Amino acid sequence: MHILTAKNLNKTFHKNVALHNVDLEIPKQSIFGLLGPNGAGKSTFIRIVNQIINADSGQIQINGENLAPKHIGTIGYLPEERGLYKKMKVGDQLLYLAQLKGLSKKEAVQKIKVWLERFEASDWLNKKIEDLSKGMQQKVQFVSTVMHEPELIILDEPFSGFDPINANLIKDEILSLREKGSTIIFSTHRMESVEEMCDYIALINKSEKILDGEKSKIKNDFKSNQYSLVHRGNGISSNDIFNLESKKELGEGLVQSNLKLISGTSSNQLLQELINQKVDIVSFQEEIPSINDIFIQLVKGDKQNIPTS
Repeated sequence: MHILTAKNLNKTFHKNVALHNVDLEIPKQSIFGLLGPNGAGKSTFIRIVNQIINADSGQIQINGENLAPKHIGTIGYLPEERGLYKKMKVGDQLLYLAQLKGLSKKEAVQKIKVWLERFEASDWLNKKIEDLSKGMQQKVQFVSTVMHEPELIILDEPFSGFDPINANLIKDEILSLREKGSTIIFSTHRMESVEEMCDYIALINKSEKILDGEKSKIKNDFKSNQYSLVHRGNGISSNDIFNLESKKELGEGLVQSNLKLISGTSSNQLLQELINQKVDIVSFQEEIPSINDIFIQLVKGDKQNIPTS
């Protein structure tokens, strides 16, 4: 079941095409990485979902219903450009934003208390936003995004401005929200966060979706039969099973060799051949491309090599 479905979504600003026939399906209770270089169309898509702007054509559905004003209350949105009122006190700010999302004053006060205690920030209630550090402001913004328990949470660069400790804190909260039933659309340039957290990804480039699917399957589809071998001795040579691409000395008699299988052969055949060559194997590992590697490959223009399987 998909919480959000986009079909043939198009948006043009003057003569600039921001989105061109974009289709997306975002599964419920998942973390969905929305990726792409600057200017690709990610922010336009997010603004359409949040009903800040309208698409020129196409359709978005939330839980099978056409996107409508009633869905605003089911969405939590953390924009890249944060938007807190600097002169307001933290407590007043959070109460105001919670009530905009449909919470009663009593519900809002209780949830604000719980979230600030969770972030060890109970003493921030009467502080003005402008008196907080950037990281503290970011936490307040995050709380304002999620405290009404939205079914769909959209996070645009959520770790911006956080030190590693607080970034891990927010990461744990995002994972917890997914476990409790929320779906998270996660837009970021931090590929290590995508590797660690996302279940699915979509890559938008030059207004078009060029890749989407389950993250693990995408990584598997982009494998190139490369293997890294750490061994003792230098007695490895290319043959009809593999090519020796490179090797380097690691010290203490160890050598790292990078091997590429000849098309039509298997890893079991490779291992058997290495044993036949009497290689003293210390470690043997298939090289799986990172999301960052795939991102760079496709954005640089290798779209024709997207796997179709």
